[in-house]
Amino acid sequence: MVSAAEQLAANLNFGALAKADELKKRIWFTVGALLVYRLGTYIPLPGIDPAAWAQLFNSQSGGILGMFNMFSGGGIHRMAIFALNIMPYISASIIVQLMTTVSPQLEALKKEGEAGRKVMNQYTRYLTVILAAFQSYGIAVGLQGTGSVVSQPGVFFLISTTLTLTGGTMFLMWLGEQITARGIGNGISLIILAGIVAELPAAIANTLELGRQGAISTGLILVIIIMAVVVIAFIVFMERAQRRLLIQYPKRQVGNRMFEGQSSHLPLKLNTSGVIPPIFASSLLLLPTTVANFNAGSGPEWLTTVTTLLGHGRPLFLVLYLALILFFSFFYTAVVFNPTETADNLKKHGGFIPGIRPGERTAEYIDYVLSRITVVGALYLAIVCLIPEILISYAAVPFYFGGTSLLIVVSVTMDTVAQIQGYLLAHQYEGLIKKSKLRGRNR
Repeated sequence: MVSAAEQLAANLNFGALAKADELKKRIWFTVGALLVYRLGTYIPLPGIDPAAWAQLFNSQSGGILGMFNMFSGGGIHRMAIFALNIMPYISASIIVQLMTTVSPQLEALKKEGEAGRKVMNQYTRYLTVILAAFQSYGIAVGLQGTGSVVSQPGVFFLISTTLTLTGGTMFLMWLGEQITARGIGNGISLIILAGIVAELPAAIANTLELGRQGAISTGLILVIIIMAVVVIAFIVFMERAQRRLLIQYPKRQVGNRMFEGQSSHLPLKLNTSGVIPPIFASSLLLLPTTVANFNAGSGPEWLTTVTTLLGHGRPLFLVLYLALILFFSFFYTAVVFNPTETADNLKKHGGFIPGIRPGERTAEYIDYVLSRITVVGALYLAIVCLIPEILISYAAVPFYFGGTSLLIVVSVTMDTVAQIQGYLLAHQYEGLIKKSKLRGRNR
């Protein structure tokens, strides 16, 4: 039999949005918060010569600056107060998650539920301040070292730039938390999505302009469009793919009543690691290029050699990119999903996998299945990221058409739609409850 929830989900449509006042308020709040974020990406840092910085940025936009400029919604290109974007917070979150695997105290906090989660969130905020301040100071020193970008170099510029960029990151962290609590959820992800999508029209216009000038052929532009559509469809299919493990619950007696045994599923996502592997892999590989460009040829000879070998589309770059994506896929999956903890929770609630002994054997089986599907998920990430990477290197296609950006846009969009559907489903439930109460009173 089909449950009431399944019937509601099947009949769910966005026409009910007009009647969901609470959801409309949440959507408008989210839109307003994202507009505030976009406004901040156009407010430049004080003491910066925009023309000199734009010239320097364009000379090395193919390095790590170009990728992080994509995540910051053009904030680095304009050297705005939100240039760091939310990336220090993401780095801090990943570091705290990694620490839970080696610190018994953090692991105990993770198991304490809501109270432990609040404490870990506070640790993440503190670490975000430290990382943001460190990166802001590094940017200030780098800008001052260029010689022409900073109008009045000195201690005051270093302090003001560090405080401004760190404050911008902390404000975005707060804004993301507000979107999660008072908006439609996924606040941090939506901020990154807004930055990528906002710069996408300019990237499309630049690509078409290159086609008009003859730098890119019309056939290549058509290939890019077709490839983007195919990659998006492939991402949607793979992100929805799951391996469901059957979970059985035995019969139980409550008082004089006997309840039949139930069955459910433990869903294991094909891509448990999300977009973290390609982001980490790109950052590590583009770092030498950025350092070499900042040194303007004055660095050591080995750095120049490494930069040449790690150029976009070079065989060594592609091989290392593939290897790092595979490594981080397995590594991050092991961090975010603990088979032993899952098996213990199943045993605690009386659940078991048919044919598998509860406890340690269940943990081994879950780990075995998870490892097999992670191989497929890692190969999927590699395919999605490597094909556009070749186009970026050989056809001067912007980062916005790369696999990482498409992966972020599609994944966050799917999560946001799921959140909205959840709010609509809750609204329909409330409507059914109110109708049943009115019928009971009329009787």
